[in-house]
Amino acid sequence: MSLKLFDLTGKTALVTGGTHGLGMAIASGLANAGAKIVVNDVSSEKLESAKEEYKKNGIEVHTYLFDVTDDKAVDEYISRIEKEVAPIDILINNAGIIKRIPIVDMTKEDFEQVISIDLVGPFIMSKRVVKTMITRKSGGKIINMCSMMSELARPSVSAYASAKGGLKMLTKNMAAEWAEFGIQVNGIGPGYFATSQTAPIRVDGHPFNELIMSRTPAKRWGEPEELQGAAIFLASQASDFVSGHILYVDGGMLATLGKHRGEM
Repeated sequence: MSLKLFDLTGKTALVTGGTHGLGMAIASGLANAGAKIVVNDVSSEKLESAKEEYKKNGIEVHTYLFDVTDDKAVDEYISRIEKEVAPIDILINNAGIIKRIPIVDMTKEDFEQVISIDLVGPFIMSKRVVKTMITRKSGGKIINMCSMMSELARPSVSAYASAKGGLKMLTKNMAAEWAEFGIQVNGIGPGYFATSQTAPIRVDGHPFNELIMSRTPAKRWGEPEELQGAAIFLASQASDFVSGHILYVDGGMLATLGKHRGEM
């Protein structure tokens, strides 16, 4: 198979919330495959810090300050990106939050905020970006960052799981509506990854670390760079007949119930 299938040279990718963690890892992978990178955030400090980090790694990045849940701001800034950088060929809906609160203690406002950012945001972003993709008649790729919580539940993450389960079905509906225009819409469902946010619980003896190690056949946490291959595949012409699919990058976690204590 020709490596040109995975070449993103000449493509422009927008990664929402691509200022740190898994979003930055994915954006860096797309850049190394040849794509021009645009990231946004609601924090100017995060954008400045991210710009320096990308620069240290030899990546030029275009940064924009706007909120993915504000449809007027999205329309304004996508228009600016199209004029100042290039029309968007690849959209990665990565921006998201999680609030770990038991259902009985969660306020309606907290629940709605998570749904707004994690589910409504990708809806607003995608429907704006896809209009130009359709007009240009040059296809396009939209990748929604789903989650293990698109399939499974855990105590205290009801809003996040509701949003990510909804995002899985939104991905499928987008694929159904836009495939005829040569636009593929897929999702990536990360398992549990070693990031700065998970560092405090990735220590020997921590109950959650033991849970992940026992439930993951690979017996380890993923490294952020291990998401890059999936993202490049779904962003490239290698996936031109793949649409409505959620690609779980989870070390095999969804394939098994895990080992029982003491089991070989």
